[in-house]
Amino acid sequence: MEFSFILSGLLLFLQPVVSDSSPQITEQELTIVLPEVNHHAFKRGERLEYEVSYGWLDAGEAIIEITQEKEKIAGRDVFHVIGTGNSLGTFNWFFKVRDRYETYVDEKGVFPWIFIRDIHEGGFDLKQYYTFDHFKEKVKTNKGKEYDIPLGVQDMISALYRARALDVSKVKPGQVFEIQAFVDNEVWPLKIKYLRNETIEVDKGDFDCMVFVPVVQTGRIFKKEEDMMVWVTNDQNKIPILAKAKVVVGSVTMEIRDYKGLANPISKVD
Repeated sequence: MEFSFILSGLLLFLQPVVSDSSPQITEQELTIVLPEVNHHAFKRGERLEYEVSYGWLDAGEAIIEITQEKEKIAGRDVFHVIGTGNSLGTFNWFFKVRDRYETYVDEKGVFPWIFIRDIHEGGFDLKQYYTFDHFKEKVKTNKGKEYDIPLGVQDMISALYRARALDVSKVKPGQVFEIQAFVDNEVWPLKIKYLRNETIEVDKGDFDCMVFVPVVQTGRIFKKEEDMMVWVTNDQNKIPILAKAKVVVGSVTMEIRDYKGLANPISKVD
């Protein structure tokens, strides 16, 4: 089981020196029009906390927040997002998890400039550092490799925020949204299908939600493409309240524990 797939499907320890890693802009590149997204779904200071269960076990926690920092990359304002996933209690005995993710997301365009992944899961360790240059449609990795990317491509954490910024005001059941993401050195389409609206009850209360199915990668983690469901608040925040995933062995549940600093009123049912 990998917490990162659950967190990114709602779709996490390095401190980057942003000024040294920022793309250098030429006069010619200033004429390139970067994508912009009109949204009010999130803001600095937002913090979402989740409890993660594996079967009937309380396995861990996942926290994702937008820091209060105001920084610039390539002359543009960015959100600094930090996500962590940790196993807790007895689950540490047989599968210890210490994951950390960071992404610097363009404030106007909701696409990443820098992505950092540092995960430690059981005996598996992985570190990734991607620098995106959307002016040149390139991404560079910490392994010294460079890849072509489509303009505005996402990473596995920024994709969550891009999905929250989608216009779903006229969505119909069965409609599929597609977001291009750069994951593990390749571009692949993250597809999200809307199913229905539903009121969901969790420990935090009852929430009016929209139900989505991320069409996920199969094989290592999931048996079928639609083995994960996500309940998202039916309001302007579009925060995940509950995620349930059937994995190769067992099931994983991710439920909201607390939320702070939301940009809009939440669709909690009294």
